[in-house]
Amino acid sequence: MEPPEPLKPPHPDSRAKAHHLLLASEDEANALKACIHTLDDLMQLAPSHSRCPSAKIGGDLGLCKPGVMVGEMETVVFSAPLDTLIGPIQTVHGFHLVWIKKRHLADA
Repeated sequence: MEPPEPLKPPHPDSRAKAHHLLLASEDEANALKACIHTLDDLMQLAPSHSRCPSAKIGGDLGLCKPGVMVGEMETVVFSAPLDTLIGPIQTVHGFHLVWIKKRHLADA
């Protein structure tokens, strides 16, 4: 799945709360995607499957702000639908499955 194209870059004061799994291959991401129906499912799978240090805390990326994540992840976190599984998203780090819990888009 290609990440959605943002209408414009998010304002620097925008924030989003997201969780993710970082996986080595698209096949692994697709296999796990079939098992994830809720945020709790993703959080339970993170410690045993994700390659990211955030795996220890259920894949919690914390409160994300623009300009910190790689472009593909930023695009998804600030434009994809909330409360649903998104991905796999390919970045230089691997393949991500992302769940965006909430978002505040600041005005310019």
